[in-house]
Amino acid sequence: MTTTAVWARYAGLRRDGDLMDERIRVAPRRGDGPPREEDAWRIGTMRRIAAAKLRFGGCEALIDAAMLIVSELLTNALLHSGTQEIRLRLILQGGSLRIVVDDGRPATIEPHNADDDAETGRGLTLVAALVKENGGTWGGTDQGTGVWCELRREAKSQ
Repeated sequence: MTTTAVWARYAGLRRDGDLMDERIRVAPRRGDGPPREEDAWRIGTMRRIAAAKLRFGGCEALIDAAMLIVSELLTNALLHSGTQEIRLRLILQGGSLRIVVDDGRPATIEPHNADDDAETGRGLTLVAALVKENGGTWGGTDQGTGVWCELRREAKSQ
């Protein structure tokens, strides 16, 4: 008798639910100074964990776009919220991957046009473009304290 083991990576694929729900604690910022180095490092760590979770969840085709979105939204929360906790969720829902970054601070989210020589200010414009390219949608959470993006899980047709 021969048995075939299911590779663990694929055992839970395509099921709806949370792929990741993590929070990071950050130091409150003072004024317009840069965040602490260890807080900036946490953003990179969260991004790497998220990429691994997406691979495990069978969403390899979305990793590049999702990592840019995760990086932009986490960085925005770190730089602009002034809060001490940032939450990242990756949720599989039907044919979509939902990315939610919540910093607990109510804010209006709107992409704006940065000046050509500006070094910042393009994050939400980039997020909007990536979401559109991947057949998704995005907006603010019901509480107004975070941003969500949905990307279609099917591979893009070229």
